[in-house]
Amino acid sequence: MECLVYNPQKGRLETLEVAFTPENTTRFPCRGHGSVTMITDCNAGLIIKSGFDHPTYVYDVSRADIGYSQKKARELQRHYL
Repeated sequence: MECLVYNPQKGRLETLEVAFTPENTTRFPCRGHGSVTMITDCNAGLIIKSGFDHPTYVYDVSRADIGYSQKKARELQRHYL
């Protein structure tokens, strides 16, 4: 499916073709405003979804690189925003 994501490395929104499956996606319970609810491996990068904002797409990072951690995903997202 097509997914509109924010790419901070390019400073713009872009559309990626993403298959959200149990094999490439980790979901988290919502813990309040701005909490990370999902991380997905995609095209040698990581899609980080939080709240109602566009997901953030970060190059050269995977779920395994951040230990499948909700906290580390949020820190990574804040670093780029």
